[in-house]
Amino acid sequence: MAIRNIVKVPDPILKEKAKEVTKFNSRLHKLLDDMADTMYDAPGVGLAAPQVGISKRVIILDDGEGLIEAINPVLSNYEGEQIEPAEGCLSIPNLIGNVRRAERVLVKAQDRDGNPFEMGAEGYLARIFQHEVDHLEGILFTDIAVRVYEPGTGE
Repeated sequence: MAIRNIVKVPDPILKEKAKEVTKFNSRLHKLLDDMADTMYDAPGVGLAAPQVGISKRVIILDDGEGLIEAINPVLSNYEGEQIEPAEGCLSIPNLIGNVRRAERVLVKAQDRDGNPFEMGAEGYLARIFQHEVDHLEGILFTDIAVRVYEPGTGE
């Protein structure tokens, strides 16, 4: 396992739509392991493969309840609305923003071995899923925030 460099704006990979994963093998497993090491070291609560320079539909997240790996994730059944807490991003240091997100989503994805799974997410976990899946579409939180500012300044 290794800590990878986190890609920062304005790197163009952050604005690209990531490619679907079709091979579930040791290279994917190494990517997932490295992404987890990188996220925890940063520290962060989510990381998408484009953020480490890999255009693949791979995300990992941990809202404090344990690591979740999701390959080729698709979100649906958006319900409710939340705008707090403010979001930050490891690829956009020194900025946070208020982003309207669904309160609840349904997640369909595959695990590291290609097995499909489905889970509901709500609150903070739903926010993290939406943020990371946006990365796979080339969308940054600053693209959709209702307000962006530096932490501690409110501006």
